[in-house]
Amino acid sequence: MLAFPYGTVWKADHVRLPEDTHTSRPWRIHEIAGDFRIEDVWQLPTPGGAEDFRRLVEAFADADPEENGPAIVRWLFAVRWKLGELFGWDDADDGLGARVPTLRDRVPADLRDSATPVDFRALPFAPLFLRDDEFAGEIANRTMHGILHLGWVPDGTGRYRGQMAVLVKPNGTFGRLYMAAIRPFRHWLVYPPMLRHIERAWREADASSAPTPPAA
Repeated sequence: MLAFPYGTVWKADHVRLPEDTHTSRPWRIHEIAGDFRIEDVWQLPTPGGAEDFRRLVEAFADADPEENGPAIVRWLFAVRWKLGELFGWDDADDGLGARVPTLRDRVPADLRDSATPVDFRALPFAPLFLRDDEFAGEIANRTMHGILHLGWVPDGTGRYRGQMAVLVKPNGTFGRLYMAAIRPFRHWLVYPPMLRHIERAWREADASSAPTPPAA
C-alpha cells in the first residue's frame, strides 16, 4: 500500500471478480446485451471521486498496448494482429455491420448519441454509449462479437473505483474454441501486467496533480 500527499491511499487491487458484481448492478448494458455471455469481470486499480469516470474512459480510449504496454502485452498483441492478418480474422467482411449488425441499433434513444466524443486511438472498439458511471464499446471479427464495459462503482468510503467487464458472443464452434484457447493467456499474461500498467499511470497522474504541501 502506498500513501501520497493529502491522504490518497493506493492499494494494488486489480483482481478478477465474480460475475454477479456485474450482473447485480443496474447497468444499462443489460438492456442491450442480454444474449452476450460474461467472459471476465475485473476490479480496476483506479480509485477516484465521482467526477473521475470520464478520465478512466479516456485512459482506455488513449491506450495503445503495442506501444505503451508491458513487454509481454506488446508482444502478445503484435502476435494476435499478425495472426489476424495471415488468417483474415479481422477483415472488414467479418466486422461490425457486415458479419454482425452493430449493437447501436439496440441502444435506447436516450443513450444513442452519448458516446460520440469517445475516440479509441489504437484498440478497434466502436463506442455504444457513455454515462456518468458507465461506458460500453463493441468490436467484432471472425472469432466473436465482443463488448468492453467500464463502470464506476462506489467503494463504500465515499470514493469510487473502476470495474471492467468483457462480454462476448463467440462465432460458432471456431469462436468458442478460440476464446477457450486464449483464456489462460488473457488471465495470466495480458490482464495482470496491463492493469499494473494502468495502476502506475493512474497513480502517477494523481501524484502529479496533487497540490504541493505548504513548506514547514
